[in-house]
Amino acid sequence: RNIGVFPLVSFLIGLSSPGEFLVEISGTTVTITCPFEEEGIEWALSGKTTNAGERRFVISDHDSTPANLSCSLGNKKRELYLNARVCANCQELDALTVAGIITADLLITLGVLILVYYFSKGRKGQASSAGDSRPRGPKTQRPPPVPNPDYEPIRKGQREVYAGLEPRGF
Repeated sequence: RNIGVFPLVSFLIGLSSPGEFLVEISGTTVTITCPFEEEGIEWALSGKTTNAGERRFVISDHDSTPANLSCSLGNKKRELYLNARVCANCQELDALTVAGIITADLLITLGVLILVYYFSKGRKGQASSAGDSRPRGPKTQRPPPVPNPDYEPIRKGQREVYAGLEPRGF
């Protein structure tokens, strides 16, 4: 059975089991099968009675408006609220095609994940910094920095050089 795939689709489909309607949608045609097995079924669509006499009721060129539908046979009556959004340009896909599309998507995603893992695996320990060209190794003690002659510390015998720099009161 083919089921139409539509953008923003919301429809009510009853699966065929004893006592339930079967609704089939193809393009803009909606086919409803009454749960009663006998012939001579009377259909009513949104209050208008039609004497179709058949088990199947076909709505051609359905305009996606919700409808109340009922089928009756003698004193037995079943009702269905049909809210099917249909479109003329929709493509129908069977279950095998949908399963194939999902499987292919998963396999492509898995392939991309494996490629990303493979290419990023070799770069784990590398850190790229432009100014650091020395090789990384175990941490060793660094020698003290080279003193800058502009900022030489005051030695005991040279205090007179800085004697004129006493704080002054304003």
